[in-house]
Amino acid sequence: MNKEISAQDAAKLRKSDSTVSFLDVREDSELEICKIDGAIHIPMGEIPERAESLPKDKTIIVFCHHGMRSANVQQYLEAKGFENLINLAGGIHAWANSVDPEVPTY
Repeated sequence: MNKEISAQDAAKLRKSDSTVSFLDVREDSELEICKIDGAIHIPMGEIPERAESLPKDKTIIVFCHHGMRSANVQQYLEAKGFENLINLAGGIHAWANSVDPEVPTY
């Protein structure tokens, strides 16, 4: 069962818990358009070989453009033993619309 969080709740969680990490699984070209400051960037296709670099003991909010790719990455990482994963519902698009209007949309 995939856990999801709204952009507003993710922003609140980030402010209240400094151990929360954000994982951006979008492509490099998408990162050039916009980003969430401080997020770890691993494109979806690189997750299998780079998953071990992620902290297993911390909450990770996974996001992409709209939330589909990040849901797939969440499922993959959970199968690899990660337990504290939350998908950002609506992705960076929702973040831009409801949390940070400075983030460009595409």
